[in-house]
Amino acid sequence: MPIVINATTSIPDAEIQFSATRSTGPGGQNVNKVNSRVILEFDLNLSSTLTSYQKRRIVGALAQRINKQGILRMQAQRHRSQAANRADLLDRFVELLQKALQPMKYRVPTRVPARVRERRLEGKKQRTETKRTRQTPKNFDDA
Repeated sequence: MPIVINATTSIPDAEIQFSATRSTGPGGQNVNKVNSRVILEFDLNLSSTLTSYQKRRIVGALAQRINKQGILRMQAQRHRSQAANRADLLDRFVELLQKALQPMKYRVPTRVPARVRERRLEGKKQRTETKRTRQTPKNFDDA
């Protein structure tokens, strides 16, 4: 069953590899015995469902998470069971790719209103006048 990213993009299960290892941190005997941490690996270069544009967007957005071979690697060890960690990891993976593939919002440049420009210049003129009045008067009699 494919993993649905958005309306036009889905990734087949075959392109994602899962592995399980022993979790770290507190948990007592369960942590020492059970392989509850799940690691997800997704090779962007070998993905047949993503377009080259989508791959570039993902690499640009997730550059810190992708290694030199083009493999996106994630892990989950929050829960005590492997199944819960796997479900959590899949949710995070889908959310990460959705954010990476979101279209960029372009800023529409706006003009500065004339009244705002006038107000700024008036403020500058007032400041200039204040500074000018604080200056010591020049004595022309000494020349």
